[in-house]
Amino acid sequence: MQKTISIPKTAAEDEKKIRLSELADRSVSVILRVLVNLSALLTVLVLAGIIIYILVMGIPNITPELFELKYNSDNASVMPALINTLIMVLATLLFSVPVGICSAIYLVEYSKRGSRLVKLIRVTTETLSGIPSIVYGLFGYLCFGVYFGFGYSLLSGALTLSIMVLPSVMRTTEEALLAVPDSYRQGSFGLGAGKLRTILKVVLPSAVPGILAGVILAIGRIFGETAALIYTAGTVARVPRSIMGSGRTLAVHMYQLFSEGLAMEKGYATGVVLLVFVLVINGISNLIGKKLGGEGESK
Repeated sequence: MQKTISIPKTAAEDEKKIRLSELADRSVSVILRVLVNLSALLTVLVLAGIIIYILVMGIPNITPELFELKYNSDNASVMPALINTLIMVLATLLFSVPVGICSAIYLVEYSKRGSRLVKLIRVTTETLSGIPSIVYGLFGYLCFGVYFGFGYSLLSGALTLSIMVLPSVMRTTEEALLAVPDSYRQGSFGLGAGKLRTILKVVLPSAVPGILAGVILAIGRIFGETAALIYTAGTVARVPRSIMGSGRTLAVHMYQLFSEGLAMEKGYATGVVLLVFVLVINGISNLIGKKLGGEGESK
């Protein structure tokens, strides 16, 4: 007769619990995967809906008069606003990018990691990134417009936007520098390079894609900002003779057209121009980032 091996009751219960636990984990994993896919699909659908709506409402209203050099109530030209936007982007990046990159280099490469000063700076930058743009606009108006006497000017707007985008540039640059392996630094030091040379020749080229991501985010916020610029750069629909003059950007121009209610169709056309312009700038930035990143890796 064959002997039957009896499994202890406790072992059978433990095996049953393990199977139930595995089944529960699989169920939770499937549910989370479905939720993640639905969230991604919803995000894509919302973005696609916004883009399609802008294109459908704006493309039929794009006319040659929309790109005349001088603005008037008949053509509602976007050309002055387009030129002012380019000036605003370049001026803002000129002020914010060097300060943001240098601050991130100090936090990652020179400061003592985990120190109270580093924690204080990070908390401050995160706080600045959460302040509403209207508060920046009022601060820029009082500080740069009134106290420094710049008035309504592109310079006041650029300085205000520089403070706004500085936290994002600084944080993304810091994360990009932290992502560079320490073996790169140690290898450079082993070859006799100093601290500064290692940062300029090894660390920064390796972190270019991450740094450029922060710059692209800053450009996107500059393009879409209205509240801060209304109080600092003004709403004059012309290209100023200097950076000390007042002028409106594309976002402010579109806001003015919709708020006045006299040229709604031109406002939709301006939205198309703004959308295409942002896509072109982001595409160029990505190409530059890939090229610089490839050169840095090859070196």
